[in-house]
Amino acid sequence: MLHFAGIKRNTEFSPNHRGNDNAIFTLTAAELIKKGCTVNLYSEDEFMEMDDVFEDCIFTMARNKQTVIKLQKAGQQGKWVINSGAGIENCYRINMTNGLVNAGIPYPKSIIVNTQNITAKEFTALKGNSYWIKRGDFHAIHKEDVSFARNIGHALDILKEYHLRGITEAVISEHLHGDLVKFYGVRGTNFFYWFYPVEFNHSKFNAEAINGASNYYAFSEEKLKAFGTKAAEALDIYIYGGDAIIAQDGSMHFIDLNDWPSFAPCREEASLHIAQCIYQQAKKSIQQVK
Repeated sequence: MLHFAGIKRNTEFSPNHRGNDNAIFTLTAAELIKKGCTVNLYSEDEFMEMDDVFEDCIFTMARNKQTVIKLQKAGQQGKWVINSGAGIENCYRINMTNGLVNAGIPYPKSIIVNTQNITAKEFTALKGNSYWIKRGDFHAIHKEDVSFARNIGHALDILKEYHLRGITEAVISEHLHGDLVKFYGVRGTNFFYWFYPVEFNHSKFNAEAINGASNYYAFSEEKLKAFGTKAAEALDIYIYGGDAIIAQDGSMHFIDLNDWPSFAPCREEASLHIAQCIYQQAKKSIQQVK
């Protein structure tokens, strides 16, 4: 019998998706129980107050930076964790950008800047005249953490506001024209789901509307899935989701990859595969230790 501690995501890290995040986590826990596992659920705050969890295995949607550090220590002390603390940290914006680029995942031309010293001259490395400004140190929590800039002047104003908020680094990416698609996957399983978020009104901050209505450009679903798997492997996460831009010629660029998103449009099916992944990976890890 496998004994799991499930660490929930604090609501501040589920902007406009609190119910969706809780739903997929609860369904996954229920599926693990059906497999004969014991599951004890904790909030991030409860986990942080513990000296240690007695369960050998941890599955988590946590994102608080201090929680992630504690999860990393738990892994170093012999606990099995999915997604691992290292994997969650790899999804912080700058880490994600470098990880995807280094792995050869198609990614928009981007630069990493200090929000205090950025000048218009640095934008010469990017194409076009509109940009996406994204906080570099973490995931998007507030609407302004991912901002569309109409031009360089607008971008510089956004970066000044970031600096005033204490965000010292940002990722600036060229704006790509094309269809926005959102996808979800579970490594080690055949589960992969994608859709056009604008049509489903699926959004945290309505930034998806910038690209406008979908043109339904033809593209290879198998290539999208293959890149998704490769990206998840590069960032060392198993339960993942992201966004990509599909150009008119069918080429694609990933613009985001996250650890354990909401799986809202497909949560019933996804929870089966997530639980299976967690169960199999935990069982495999424990057997290797023995």
